[in-house]
Amino acid sequence: MTGPIPEAPLSRIVIVGGGSAGWMTAAALARLVAAGLAITLVESDEIGTIGVGEATIPPLVDFNAALGIDENAFVAATQGTFKLGIEFRDWGHPGNRYVHPFGNYGRQTQGINFHQIWLRQRLLGVAETDPGPFDLYAISIAAAARGRFTKPAGDPEGVLQGLAYAYHFDAGLYAEFLRMRAEAQGVRRVEGKVVRVEQSSDTGFLSAVVLEGGRRIEGDLFIDCSGFRALLIGETLGVPYRSWRHWLPCDRAVAVPSAAVAPPVPYTRSTADKAGWRWRIPLQHRVGNGHVYSSAHLEDEAAARALLDRLDGAPLAEPRTLRFTAGRREKLWEKNCIAIGLSAGFIEPLESTSIHLIQSGIVRLMASFPDRNFAAVEIAEYNRWLIDEYENVRDFIVLHYHASTRSDSDFWNDCRAMDIPDSLAARLDLWRGKGRVFRGFNALFTEESWTAVLLGQGVMPADSDPLVAMLPVDETTRFLTHMRNIIAQTAEAMPRHEEYIARHCAAAGTTS
Repeated sequence: MTGPIPEAPLSRIVIVGGGSAGWMTAAALARLVAAGLAITLVESDEIGTIGVGEATIPPLVDFNAALGIDENAFVAATQGTFKLGIEFRDWGHPGNRYVHPFGNYGRQTQGINFHQIWLRQRLLGVAETDPGPFDLYAISIAAAARGRFTKPAGDPEGVLQGLAYAYHFDAGLYAEFLRMRAEAQGVRRVEGKVVRVEQSSDTGFLSAVVLEGGRRIEGDLFIDCSGFRALLIGETLGVPYRSWRHWLPCDRAVAVPSAAVAPPVPYTRSTADKAGWRWRIPLQHRVGNGHVYSSAHLEDEAAARALLDRLDGAPLAEPRTLRFTAGRREKLWEKNCIAIGLSAGFIEPLESTSIHLIQSGIVRLMASFPDRNFAAVEIAEYNRWLIDEYENVRDFIVLHYHASTRSDSDFWNDCRAMDIPDSLAARLDLWRGKGRVFRGFNALFTEESWTAVLLGQGVMPADSDPLVAMLPVDETTRFLTHMRNIIAQTAEAMPRHEEYIARHCAAAGTTS
């Protein structure tokens, strides 16, 4: 009779690939070195990393804190700035502008979601009770619009508790920062190219990677951070890639850094273009710029020219073009191999989710950490959890395209007319009735996030929650006026973003 091997802990983990994915994984696992686990990261300086994603979302604040990272040291080391949300320009239609903020809008009243209170007042259609733009009710938007930043602190019931933040940073510098920490804690880095992957003839499990020159590195668990190549999960284990091109037709990105010509603003900017969109991410020492587009609707040369013509400052390098297909692996954990980062899947960085999906893979790995038995039920649960998160993010990104009323190009006409995932269609039907939105299982984006994009792009419900009708109109009018005023006053009292950086976390040799 055979069964699980008792007391079969892992002794060797091999991470193939560096960059943000590899070094975030190594830094998170580094604490296990003290428990006798050998962790080896294999990367080649010749291959390099993608490293265009420089904007993040608030969960990274918790990830860094869990690693014991000093925030000010991290921001300084990565030439970072703070991020309160994303400004969307021209997405609903040319001239449209809204902000998807981090944190909350207003506050609940008698258990009723704030957006329902705003919505009822708006639907009344009476000038005296009109609540004004929804953006006025988020402290993160108010601060971003004024170029101000501080951390939420003080009175737990105060308006600042509605603020949340993330970072802009140089992804290459972040990887270097984590590498120093991980190596100091005992992670071993091996320089070299993997030329062959060995598997057990009995089980098909990975057993070793072989580098140029013949060096073998054996492992019990392998983490594939090899990027789009997916050397382990794809090339070796043959896990198929599921394309989402039907819903997300953009398949190119051209990126270029430019000189900073003004103090960094505390938000990312996304501007819709005729065949995709452009990003602008301010760091302390430069600005990151990119153009994500569909090659079926725009030539590479024209895409690069459209980006260069709209830079605020002089370009600091030649534009670099990347090719990708939005989608995910059918499994992210197969046998004794886990894909993290681009090897697992890719969703365009419209909502700055790339680094977060790396983080999610790491957090779930720690929650499902295996022994050498590699229990099938645990692997299945890992895959279910991560796949669900990828698909939730996918639906949120598709919403931006599908909800647009732009008709100035074939690209936007195609996006507006396309079939959408059933899961997204159900959300939209629910919203269009009484403005209801529910976060759902394992969903990254909050009800506030969905509300920000739906209202921002002009998708108005037909009605509001019937519970709001029980609140007297004059009382809700006074409540909304108070919220607008206190949010504006609080934002005005914050320090300027560049002043906060100069005081707490300026990079060496940088003046803010």
